[in-house]
Amino acid sequence: MDWLGSRCPLPGYSRTSALICLLILPAAAFLVYPMLRTLSLQLHSAITSTYASGAHSVIFVNCPNEQIARDIARAILEKKLAASVNILPKASSLYFWKGEIEEASEILLLIKTKTSKVPLLSSYIRLVHPFEIPEVFSLAMDQGDVQYLKWLEESMEEGRAREPSCASC
Repeated sequence: MDWLGSRCPLPGYSRTSALICLLILPAAAFLVYPMLRTLSLQLHSAITSTYASGAHSVIFVNCPNEQIARDIARAILEKKLAASVNILPKASSLYFWKGEIEEASEILLLIKTKTSKVPLLSSYIRLVHPFEIPEVFSLAMDQGDVQYLKWLEESMEEGRAREPSCASC
């Protein structure tokens, strides 16, 4: 432990301070990495006018019925947490719940959003979803149509929502 205090380049810092620095800095870097990665992807996209892989994500959420799915989708869009939500009817789900195999008909939401909004969107869904543990997971978009992705980006900005040019988007 003596080597740690003796190698500290800053005068007046004790071994304890140096040890704390060695423990806190890597933890802080780990916590801010997702935000820094997203910002660097956005900066790269803006400078090069190209799409940076991973800047957008698709989130999958199962809902117990169509009305709940519509309510959640509308709320997400109104809060600008996503640009688009597809509601896919009647998915058959089989899963373990409390040690038993369960079977249910569910409605699947496909939510398109910025990757940077995924944590906030996941938290919001947990608040409004009726399931004790809602199914919420995301996949980063590797590639996509540049015009669609630009529309996706613009749609989540305040006051700039507009329709995509095709009905199937």
